[in-house]
Amino acid sequence: MVVWTRPVLARAAALLMAACLLVPVADAGPIVTRGLRPTAAAKPRTIAAAVLQVPVDTAASAAASAPASTDFAAPAVTVAPAGPRPRLGLVLSGGGARGLAHVGVLKVLEREHIPVDVITGTSMGAIIGGLYASGMSAEDLDRELRRIAWDRLFASRVDRQDLSQRRKEEDFEFSATIEFGLRNGEVRVPTGTLSSRGLEALLRRLTLPVRDVTDFDRLPTPFRAVATDMENGAERVLSQGDLALALRSSMSVPGVFAPVEWEDRILGDGGLVNNLPIDVARELGAERVIAINVGTPVAGRSSLNSLLGLTSQMITILTEQNVQRSLASMAAGEDLLITPRLGKLTSADFDKAPDFIRMGEEAAEAMLPQLRAYAVSPDLYAQWRMARSGLKPPAPLVAAIQLEGSELTNPERLRSQLESRPGVPFDNTKAERDMRFLSSSGDYERVDYHVEKREDGETLVFSLEDKPWGPNYFRVGMDLSTDSAGDSFFNLRISHNRHWLTDTGTEWRNQVTIGETPRLYTELYHPLGLRLGLGDDWFVAGWAEANQRKQIVYNDNDPDNTTVGQARLVRRDASVGVDLGQPWGRWGEVRLGLVRQTRYAKPDLITLVSPEVGKLRWTSHESGLRLKTVVDQLDYANFPQHGYRFTAEAEAGRQDNKNLNSGKFFRVNADGTMVQSFGGHTLSFYMRGVAVQQPDDSGLGGYTLGGFHQLSGYQPNQLSGNALLFTRATYYRRLNDSPFLSRGFFVGGTLEAGNTWTSRRDINPKDLRYASSIFLGSDTGLGPLYVGLGYAPKAGTSLYVFIGRP
Repeated sequence: MVVWTRPVLARAAALLMAACLLVPVADAGPIVTRGLRPTAAAKPRTIAAAVLQVPVDTAASAAASAPASTDFAAPAVTVAPAGPRPRLGLVLSGGGARGLAHVGVLKVLEREHIPVDVITGTSMGAIIGGLYASGMSAEDLDRELRRIAWDRLFASRVDRQDLSQRRKEEDFEFSATIEFGLRNGEVRVPTGTLSSRGLEALLRRLTLPVRDVTDFDRLPTPFRAVATDMENGAERVLSQGDLALALRSSMSVPGVFAPVEWEDRILGDGGLVNNLPIDVARELGAERVIAINVGTPVAGRSSLNSLLGLTSQMITILTEQNVQRSLASMAAGEDLLITPRLGKLTSADFDKAPDFIRMGEEAAEAMLPQLRAYAVSPDLYAQWRMARSGLKPPAPLVAAIQLEGSELTNPERLRSQLESRPGVPFDNTKAERDMRFLSSSGDYERVDYHVEKREDGETLVFSLEDKPWGPNYFRVGMDLSTDSAGDSFFNLRISHNRHWLTDTGTEWRNQVTIGETPRLYTELYHPLGLRLGLGDDWFVAGWAEANQRKQIVYNDNDPDNTTVGQARLVRRDASVGVDLGQPWGRWGEVRLGLVRQTRYAKPDLITLVSPEVGKLRWTSHESGLRLKTVVDQLDYANFPQHGYRFTAEAEAGRQDNKNLNSGKFFRVNADGTMVQSFGGHTLSFYMRGVAVQQPDDSGLGGYTLGGFHQLSGYQPNQLSGNALLFTRATYYRRLNDSPFLSRGFFVGGTLEAGNTWTSRRDINPKDLRYASSIFLGSDTGLGPLYVGLGYAPKAGTSLYVFIGRP
């Protein structure tokens, strides 16, 4: 094995270049540690580099160019001497969304016939550089990046419509913004705030033509990505392996994206150690360097007024220090630095992709006199481009599918529900849908896929990385309400979900509410794996629930007569049941089960003694059958912008009452929501109906209306009965602000109508009561927040501050 040092490598390169016009490039191995860098035997360059090692009259090319803007500082034009063209290295810095400006510079390089021999990059610079090195053109990159919906690409959650019904139920009751876990006796939290799932899917699709190239020297353009070893702080230069994973590893911004495990090492963003890897380009044999620096400059004092601002400033300072060291290594008169003027655009402004690309073009065009010194003739440039575009193999025929990486789950149980199948050509669209499906289980921090050759042939491999804070997941919610009448209540809600108690996917769910309306709920959910009817994941679930709430009883059950004596009733329910159910894919589920319920009521406060007071205390026992179905396709549980949700529940059986009549009962309870947006405007329609036929329980039904968005202006639960009709039309518009731990602010209003009746035979549309409200709301990590004003003609006006679901 030949051992190369940097001086020896340079001399050897010069000799070889003079002898055969080809450039050997040192292979640094898959991971290189600064200070302990192994060396390797030289390898021949790709054909794209070979065809360009001929004399070029760059002086004539530079002289023919027109003067360009001098807004950007640049060295004087350097005319390359006659002889072999100096090897050109392109160095792309990290900078988040600011790195999109690299594409604009690449477009100018292509237009001016400037070939690149080697590329190095960090973070977003690694992604742009790696994709360009894989054979994509600047126009390809421009087209792909402009059509990306960046807000969805980095969304921390799978589209809600794609979740299973169990995950939707959790999302409907508890915000997923604040989730933590318990593992090995330790409380753990997520390691990133954004999901890289969309980015990884994008990289997989765009690097598919070079999926078999594991030596980055064998790419159409030799390439290196820089990452940081998060265990010891060392710089890691990635030169071999999975290209898509290498690009993702380089862009693992601490606290934003979770780090990546690469060959038993934990890798983070390379900007921490070498944000502008000029030295890495020189080690690849670059004699001239074009460096593009898009890093975020150090901010001023105004940014230091928050913890987030201080943290961002600290990382910027550390990054800027290593950038300055790199800039100091540039050779005056030979290397070229391009620094696009990106103004106030930040590393998070991905939605400004067209602006970044345009600014990159402007920066390169301002330096055309200097850039044209690196240009070649059109014929040679055409040969270079043709050599770079040669790697476009047909879609591979998938021989097998493997699910790997998980230690806490049994993903084989999900295999039958994947769209990808062996024996057919690989379809990246199906693979991406399968990736989202696997992610929708809520068990994995990362789900990635790639195609590789194995003993069985081309194998589609789904790599699953368990959430390090599972399998015990906790969420916290809050209900808080106060109004201008002085009525207030508070609930603290905690959810616990233990996944994968068995290999079939058994789950144990627990919910606890402490406060005004205490509640305990537990359910053991066990998939059966049966293939019957419309699905193949039938389940059985046993559950139990106990809750308590208070209800105001008005004289003669007249809610308008609030000045006359009344009572406050305490109602307690305890239920236990067992269900047989079937999921309807991502649409919803249906359940049929047995239910046993005990209902208890007693006066808590009596202000009027009457002969009817005895009816305020009763105990009843019920046994029956329950049929329940849910269809849920809302895009968000709170402040949805598209979709629908319908629930229907029917229950029948026998009711035995102490001190009251006994007999059969039948209940139907249904509600539905439909949401549609028009630009920034959203309309939502909600309707609910309840009809009960049961023995007399003093006329005090268990279904109530009143309170914010439930006939705003009325007191909470002011209307009660055994029959109910209610409808609400809501309009809201999302404001531009995006507060921390929130989707944003919404302003809107409602029109409401409804009433309750003692029995279904008394329902009369003429009895409907009306209300309205205006509000400012926000979808926060603890639930929806409202500040609103409600009005009802028969009840008056109330001011509300409300957290939780109305």
